[in-house]
Amino acid sequence: ISIVPIWQAELCLCLRQERTSQPMSIDECCKDGRDRGIDNQDCTALPLISESTTCRIVQEQCCATVLEDSICTNGINMAKDQGGCDTQFPGSTCETKTAKMCCDCCLLGRAAQEKGLPCDHSLSLGYQCGLVSRACCDDGAPDVKTNTLAKCAQECVGNGTCACFKGYKLKPDGKNCEDINECLLGASNCRGGERCINTLGSFRCQREVSCGTGYELTDSNNCKDIDECESGTHNCAPDFMCQNTQGSFRCRPKNQCGDGYIQDALGSCIDINECLAQTGPCHPGQSCVNTVGSFTCQRNSVNCGRGYHLNDNGNRCVDIDECKGPDGECAGHGCINLVGSFRCECKIGFIFNSISRVCEDINECRHYPGRLCAHKCENAVGSYKCSCTQGFKLASDGRNCDDLNECESSPCSQECANVYGSYQCYCRRGYQLSDRDGINCEDIDECALPTGGHICSYRCHNTPGSFHCNCPATGYTLAPNGRSCQDVDECVTGTHTCSETESCFNVQGGFRCLSFECPPNYRRAGEKARVERSDTVRCVKSCQPNDISCVLDPVHSVSHTVISMPTFREFTRPEEIVFLRTMSMAHSSPHISSDIVFDILEGNVQNSFDIVKREEHGIIVGVVRQVKPLIGPLNMVLKLAMNYVTSGVVSHRNIVSVHIFVSEFWF
Repeated sequence: ISIVPIWQAELCLCLRQERTSQPMSIDECCKDGRDRGIDNQDCTALPLISESTTCRIVQEQCCATVLEDSICTNGINMAKDQGGCDTQFPGSTCETKTAKMCCDCCLLGRAAQEKGLPCDHSLSLGYQCGLVSRACCDDGAPDVKTNTLAKCAQECVGNGTCACFKGYKLKPDGKNCEDINECLLGASNCRGGERCINTLGSFRCQREVSCGTGYELTDSNNCKDIDECESGTHNCAPDFMCQNTQGSFRCRPKNQCGDGYIQDALGSCIDINECLAQTGPCHPGQSCVNTVGSFTCQRNSVNCGRGYHLNDNGNRCVDIDECKGPDGECAGHGCINLVGSFRCECKIGFIFNSISRVCEDINECRHYPGRLCAHKCENAVGSYKCSCTQGFKLASDGRNCDDLNECESSPCSQECANVYGSYQCYCRRGYQLSDRDGINCEDIDECALPTGGHICSYRCHNTPGSFHCNCPATGYTLAPNGRSCQDVDECVTGTHTCSETESCFNVQGGFRCLSFECPPNYRRAGEKARVERSDTVRCVKSCQPNDISCVLDPVHSVSHTVISMPTFREFTRPEEIVFLRTMSMAHSSPHISSDIVFDILEGNVQNSFDIVKREEHGIIVGVVRQVKPLIGPLNMVLKLAMNYVTSGVVSHRNIVSVHIFVSEFWF
């Protein structure tokens, strides 16, 4: 009997879309695979007949289908011929399982036929098993391609109507079936802590949390203890035996210790001290003596009181003469023996203690506080001695203290001042006393002080006991105060490199060689051929005769001026840099409607400047302000306009180009 899965027909339909791009058709690939399957070749290692991945898949699947059909047919034939499936099937384990499945499923179908049961039962046998069972039940027909199953993928309910097994649903074509995803529809019965996993025609529940060390997950989704002793995964030494516990195991020594011993973790036997481990192991009047592995009890001997000892026979207590011997119990003092005791005649500086019965030293410092020594009193055996606190030395009378001049021993690294009972170290200018010992002097790093950034204009270099300031290598020189940097005016000193046709303009940290030419129809005001560094070049309009366009041009003058600015270290408010003075009075005649409008035409980078109009000494002035910080070095040309407006119309205009040079330094 030949069982052809529905997916094969669907795959062939899908793969025809790629046929135009492959050199070999899908039918040819499938025919090659089926021919090799008939020859019982290995379907997983077929020689490729095309470089197409699709062709390779079709080859393997068509080959596998032929082999599976052949194996399944053998199982069905065995069920029909022998009526049982107990005979050992030839081939590999996978082939054996397939043949036995088809054999068993065919027996189910024949059993249903014999009992008169319907062939379309509702058992969830799986797709292939259901086909085989119904085929053997209906007629035992070997070819499902020729019966009604060829019309319906799973079940036919009559009148050409198809149905699906449990866990499947009918596709829109009315013939094929597709799996129902119970997990997606929430139709599973998985418990809390379990995850639903969809399978073909059904689903299964799997634990979300692992069982943990020492346990394994069973097929029933429960955690089962792993017997490490039985599986041999324990690490017990040869002298130990393994004992399984829930989730783990224990290693127990094979050799057990006898009574009177305790076994340690390494299996060694250690003697138990019963005299310490037990309370009163012996009877009253007896003493416990520990032995190896046990203990013994001994009768107590007679004890004599203090001042007595047993006689030679050991049966009577007699007085001890404590005064016998070179020193006796009084250690050099006079000794008088008494019955059961003694008494010492102590020397000067000692007193007899009747409880301890010895001569004890008299602590004169404690008995006469503040009366024996000026500073400190130290008790000695039978006497005392005086000493002085630090910074003092003992006087010749042995009681009073004189000041010690510590500076004589030069304890300080630089300067020392003796004070009563002590001394004080101090340092020279540029040094400070060490906080660690108060003796050594450490250099003060003036450059690192909180005000170090303001000590020098440019850079500060610390030296032992002092410091010195440096200025940039070119364009500056150190001021007489040794801290500030002064700009070198190369134009005055003649160290510039400007030509005769150029004007030298000093900027902070350097100079610029500038040459300003008047535009056409303008001439330079004044007769100086060379412009000094502080002058402004002003070009006034000078039209040729009959030059109407020149006459109508509202620009009357074009001026150039140059300024040098530092990079402001702390820019907190607008800085006024250029003043455009006019000849117009602030309060003109009320009969004349005129005004002056100032404007920035070009060069206002990032709107760093603005221009405001105000009155100074009755004259209208335009003030150019820097309103945003600029970081040098930076050069720019700010083109300004002074517009003279009469009755709302610009009558004429003066242009001023301000050449701005911003230094990279703040000084």
